[in-house]
Amino acid sequence: MGKRHKGLSFYKKKKRISAALVKEIMVWCFGIFAAVLIAFAVVYAVGMSTSMIGVSMEPELYNGQRVLINRYAYLMSSPKVGDVIVFLPNGNHNSHYYIKRVIGLPGETVTISDGRIYLDGYFYEESDSYDTIEDGGIAEKGIKLGEEEYFVLGDNRNNSEDSRSANVGAVKEDTIAGKAWFKLGNSIDMIGFIE
Repeated sequence: MGKRHKGLSFYKKKKRISAALVKEIMVWCFGIFAAVLIAFAVVYAVGMSTSMIGVSMEPELYNGQRVLINRYAYLMSSPKVGDVIVFLPNGNHNSHYYIKRVIGLPGETVTISDGRIYLDGYFYEESDSYDTIEDGGIAEKGIKLGEEEYFVLGDNRNNSEDSRSANVGAVKEDTIAGKAWFKLGNSIDMIGFIE
């Protein structure tokens, strides 16, 4: 008589890893490595990074947030209205970088009166998301921008040291480090391209 098995019996099946699976894993690992390497090379070659200091660009940028700068954005063109630029105020290399939005271009006269911005006497229409300006600073009587000079404001209009301040004034093109183009943060809503 044959052997009888008492109860259930289990057997172990050896799992095999197929060559196709190993190849697919290697392709994925190589792809991720290549993407990180390319991103690092692009940032190193084309850009640089700095940190936002203060609350002058809220809600677009927050205090301490890292910003990637495209250093070559203005080699073939000049800053445009709405661009967020990174510059050294008055070219002072002992200062930290300022990050502000371009409002006025070379040759224009910028005036801030009754909380509103005027370019060459015409009302400058902007989003309702910006607060009404409480203090026009040195722009209350108008600032005529010279060649290669830009007028900049922080997005947090009433809590920003920008071209309205005599300490900053008009930003000369040769003090501009580049265009702020990507922001990094601690949460997903703080990461992305700068508008």
